[in-house]
Amino acid sequence: MSFLVRRNFPGFEDFSSSLKLFDEAFGHFLNEPAETRPWSPAVDILETENELVLTADLPGISMDNIDVRIENGTLALSGERKFERSEKDEKKGYHRIERSYGTFKRYFSLPDSVDAEKVAASYENGVLKVTLPKKELAKPRTIKVDVHNN
Repeated sequence: MSFLVRRNFPGFEDFSSSLKLFDEAFGHFLNEPAETRPWSPAVDILETENELVLTADLPGISMDNIDVRIENGTLALSGERKFERSEKDEKKGYHRIERSYGTFKRYFSLPDSVDAEKVAASYENGVLKVTLPKKELAKPRTIKVDVHNN
C-alpha cells in the first residue's frame, strides 16, 4: 500500500526522507518514558489597560505542587505533575503513555510597569491565573490641555 501512495504522490520521497531525519534527530526524545520527559505548560499572556494576566494550563496538578514567585523582576512558575501507577495498573501494563510528567519551570521577565506587591494568583479546574496589576504611573491617562489665544 505504501508503495502505491509513494508512486501516486510526487514528492512523497522527499517527505519520507524528512520524516526519517526528524526521527533520527528527535526519536530518542519521543521514546523517553513520559515520567522523565521534560515538559512545559502552555501559557497565554493578556495585557489590559490596568494589568497583565498570565494563564497557564496545569491539568492534573495539585495546587500544593505549584509554586509562583516574583524575584528580581522575574515571574517564576514551577511545579510537578506526578506519575502515579497503582499495582493494578502495573499488572495490566500500559500500551501508550503520551502525557508528560515530572517537574517544570517557566520564567517570564516582567516590565517595570508591574506592581509586584499586588500580584495575585488563583487556581481552578487545572488552570492557573496570575494577575499582575500595573503601577499607577504606568497606566495610560489623558490630560486635558486648555488652549488660549495670545
